[in-house]
Amino acid sequence: MKALPSTLSASYTHEVTSRDTADQWRNDLPVLATPVLLWLGEITAMRALEGYLDEDEMTVGLSHDSSHLAPTPAGHEVHLTAVLRERDGARLTFDVHAHDGTDEILRGTHTRAVISRSRFLARLAAKSAPA
Repeated sequence: MKALPSTLSASYTHEVTSRDTADQWRNDLPVLATPVLLWLGEITAMRALEGYLDEDEMTVGLSHDSSHLAPTPAGHEVHLTAVLRERDGARLTFDVHAHDGTDEILRGTHTRAVISRSRFLARLAAKSAPA
């Protein structure tokens, strides 16, 4: 991994569509689903790392410690930010926040790990091989 700047961050904007709502996840509410909101936080953190990973490197999500604070209906734009808070070896922890133009809707942390893409794919192939 290339050297990271002391203030690494990224922003991302996403328009909520009916595909993103909780009623697509076995819930009857037409609001942004929590799993989708967490995924958008991951995407934002990954964007912060664009250009810093070496050729055989990738990141994988390790954990979330976040709160989904308010409902957002389809048609609204969600604005997300991810700011690198801490680096501990291959572990990168980001502060993640999202706002829908009316309310703060996400506040928390997301941790990713930098790993070898080729080793990951080899482990996946071994696990996927017929027994």
